[in-house]
Amino acid sequence: MNYFIADTHFFHADLLGDNDFAPRPFATVAAMNQAMITAWNDRVDDNDVVYHLGDIAMNPGDMPSEEAVLAILSQLAGRIVFIKGNHDYQACFKYLAHHDPGWHGQAKFSFHAVGTIIKDDHTQFIMTHYPLLLGITHQTLNLHGHIHHSSVPIAENLNVGVDAPERALLAHPLPWGAPLAAAEIHELYAAKQQALQQEK
Repeated sequence: MNYFIADTHFFHADLLGDNDFAPRPFATVAAMNQAMITAWNDRVDDNDVVYHLGDIAMNPGDMPSEEAVLAILSQLAGRIVFIKGNHDYQACFKYLAHHDPGWHGQAKFSFHAVGTIIKDDHTQFIMTHYPLLLGITHQTLNLHGHIHHSSVPIAENLNVGVDAPERALLAHPLPWGAPLAAAEIHELYAAKQQALQQEK
């Protein structure tokens, strides 16, 4: 099964507490990190693939070491496909590739500098870190992150980030920090279409 997430921002102390950008209701970075690890592993099976759409970790003024980032990622179930975000660095990607913990004889991690595309239920998922302006599309969705607690007012643009407001449109709320399943992406698209129609 495929899952999707963005903007985990592990170690990012400035996001703790109530704020307009990315409110995270935790007293410590350790508690925040553990909540995301737990939410991930409660959903994701070892045979699943998680598409991480950028911004793995951050701590302004004192970037977490590659070793610290690897220690977090090694605890996460499944294989992980990384799309580079504005707070991700090629040096970190190279370190992760060199120290890949492995997955049943294969690499656990793979990397894309800009984005990638998969097809699910006759729908293309164009996955990028930054939201794209696709124009008129048919059976094509842009899954993205970057804008945290904001939303592009276009149904085909779905913010899959940890802090995304789209998550509130799910009929059955997920634990904070949980990756979204492909079926939930389709649910969010239908719900966002309806919500935007009601705003007109």
